[in-house]
Amino acid sequence: MPLLDTHAFLWWAWDDPKLSPRARKTISRATDCYLSVASCWEMALKISLGKLKLPVSFQNYVPEQMAANGFRELPVEFRHTTHLVSLPFHHHDPFDRLLIAQALEEKLPIISMDEAFDAYGVRRIW
Repeated sequence: MPLLDTHAFLWWAWDDPKLSPRARKTISRATDCYLSVASCWEMALKISLGKLKLPVSFQNYVPEQMAANGFRELPVEFRHTTHLVSLPFHHHDPFDRLLIAQALEEKLPIISMDEAFDAYGVRRIW
């Protein structure tokens, strides 16, 4: 049951070759994959800044991709944010820091190419 980093979700949905073979295999074999609401927030922000374009509206694309792939939503809860208080600043991106906190709290591996995640003791699959 891995947690998908934002780029992993998008690259899976787009069948992008940048998604590593190991990540692709893990997603295809997982009974459940999670997409954090933090990743949805990140995508929405990037769309509003013109840094991300989706083939259809954000409101339709993300739910359609989640349903088509059997992905589950991971809400951001207070207990996730409590990890942020003591989380070292190996990584400064607020979205990634929240994904790290969620992975730690939920004891989930995370599918990400971001090697900075390794400093936090989360199991990163790439």
